[in-house]
Amino acid sequence: MTTPVPATLPLTGERTVPGIPEENYWFRRHEVVYEALPSWLPPQTSLILDAGCGEGYGVALTASLVDGARVVGLDYDALTAAHAAAAHAGARTGFVRGLLTALPLPDAAVDAAVSLQVVEHIWTPGEYVAELLRVLRPGGRLVVSTPNRITFSAGLGRRERPTNPFHCREYDAAELAEELARWGGADVSDVTVLGLRHGERLAAWEAEHGPLVDAQLQADPATWPEHLRALVASVRCEDFVLTLDGLEDCLDLVVLATRA
Repeated sequence: MTTPVPATLPLTGERTVPGIPEENYWFRRHEVVYEALPSWLPPQTSLILDAGCGEGYGVALTASLVDGARVVGLDYDALTAAHAAAAHAGARTGFVRGLLTALPLPDAAVDAAVSLQVVEHIWTPGEYVAELLRVLRPGGRLVVSTPNRITFSAGLGRRERPTNPFHCREYDAAELAEELARWGGADVSDVTVLGLRHGERLAAWEAEHGPLVDAQLQADPATWPEHLRALVASVRCEDFVLTLDGLEDCLDLVVLATRA
């Protein structure tokens, strides 16, 4: 008997999905990195892998932003991969199911490997990064994002068990750059780490009401005050900034590297 493909994916407490007002902050915080992708890709990029694509909206968005490129989304969960294919497959998008540590792709197959908010879920990150680099052609671009450890686990040190139950390990900026260089070895070069932080509008709201992340995590959305509900529903990509400065206290980390 065939399991029906869900029209929408349920919230798990970790996966980001579009179209839910109380989840909009997290969705936009994720989406802003996809929006920045075109400026990071090598010239004449024709094939992009989104490894750990989840709901699949990022695959469709990337295809719309990178003219002519094909984008393949991969996720291990069967229902998630099936939903993504049903919701977002198109002329230049496709979806496969597979392990992140054993990608079902040949060597040097893609021009860019993108994996956003995934590495913190991986028990063997060295194997995961090695696979992403294996499927990249020489000169190809690797883009990996992850929450800065202070986002969910402020006060905890390196390799301490994260407070987020979905995460295996969380990173600070220097640690992530060091580890990526170690995992990639001679196959990786030009490692750069960017930080994502709130822009002026969200910073102004926090100056008046306190930390926005804490406000969302510490209460059921049904009990949110109206000023919080209205702000979360109104958040857009333009409310975040990607920067090379102040990485120690940014919200998310984005690491860029080149396949040597």
